[in-house]
Amino acid sequence: MSHRPRAEQDRREAARPVSALWYLFRVKRRALLTAALVSAVAGCGSGKKTGGAGQALDLWCWPGGLGQQTVAAAIRQFPGLTTKTVDGDYLKALLPVLGGKRAPAIAGIKGEDVSTILPRADLFVDLNTLGAGALRSQYLAWKWQQGSTLDNQLIGFPIDIGPTALFYRADLFARAGLPAEPAEVARKIPDWAAFLAAGAKLKARGIKLVANAWELFAVCCAQQSKRFVNESNQYVGGGDPIRTAWDVAVEAIERGLTAGVANDDKRWAGLFQQGQVATDSGAAWHAADMVQAAPATKGRWRVANGAADGANIGGSFLGVPAAGGDHETAFSVIKWLLSPENQAKMFAEAALFPSAPAAYRMPELLAPDPFFGGQRTTEVFAASAARKTRSFQAPADEQLQQVFSDQLRAVTAGTVNAATAWRTAVADGRRKAQSLGVLTE
Repeated sequence: MSHRPRAEQDRREAARPVSALWYLFRVKRRALLTAALVSAVAGCGSGKKTGGAGQALDLWCWPGGLGQQTVAAAIRQFPGLTTKTVDGDYLKALLPVLGGKRAPAIAGIKGEDVSTILPRADLFVDLNTLGAGALRSQYLAWKWQQGSTLDNQLIGFPIDIGPTALFYRADLFARAGLPAEPAEVARKIPDWAAFLAAGAKLKARGIKLVANAWELFAVCCAQQSKRFVNESNQYVGGGDPIRTAWDVAVEAIERGLTAGVANDDKRWAGLFQQGQVATDSGAAWHAADMVQAAPATKGRWRVANGAADGANIGGSFLGVPAAGGDHETAFSVIKWLLSPENQAKMFAEAALFPSAPAAYRMPELLAPDPFFGGQRTTEVFAASAARKTRSFQAPADEQLQQVFSDQLRAVTAGTVNAATAWRTAVADGRRKAQSLGVLTE
């Protein structure tokens, strides 16, 4: 794992140019299909290559995208299955081959890339045509929808999710006169207003509530049902959902509750190691970042539901490219790999939080976590996942969120006041959206 926390890595990797033409392609139901795509898809025919048992099938993924022991078991289960691990920019490597002879039989789709992949749905098999619908009830409804197009073609079969919750130092909470047990924290700090009030008590003890405001903004945005672009490809970044998230972040800054240190700053780990910051909100996989950042604080941390839960950051999918190998066998591999039982195994070996709720009752997810004082943290994240609702995310959302985050950095630095920063963020967001082909009128 690199020094930069995974959340920051994911956002930086996702901040790549996206094609609004592809977005409109799906929204307008193929009205803007380009000649290049028509040629690519038509040139490979249906792309379906059927064959007998043992036919070679290749699976593309990225490092850590699947549990390697479980993949090894799949290779034994399905003779002919091979895997390719793609380092670096995975989407950049995958897109050029999707419409041709080099397309893999099974392709991983990163969570931050799914909004870019969905408009190119004709390059994938609708998994509903292979019987995926019979399995739908086994997976979280919002995650299933996240891998589906607006007209309900299932392109991505759920691997893992990134449910959010509050990571907090129980000892620092107790020192500030705050509740320290997870159930009590969830009950007494149920929303962002109570969270900021708790921050004031920590501040009185010389402890910051959060490392920075823009990460807080990111979690708040992830909780919203609408983000920066709606289903009609219209820019809505100046609306109430984003303003709600913005106001929480700004209040944290103005009340002096943030340390003003970015997650990719070399000082970030020290804040937690030295007990200068008491909380961090993030996805289940963020626990690994906390363990790496502050190993000496083992046993002092807990995880609680409340203000920070009900959102999702991260989590991926497997899809079947239309130009790839035997579609039926490819989907059989996917079903086997991503069964609740195997998702539980991949959690144990690779910390991939299951998208199938049945896995939450399996032994692999019920083990106590020593770093979090022996708490069964999976119970907290499972409850958060159950409260998550569907939210539309457009290809441009990540880049537009960065525009607003940049203004929060300026507010933190004191170079601009919050009111001016909001107006600038909304205006800059509109210009950015327009450059990406998003409708702004």
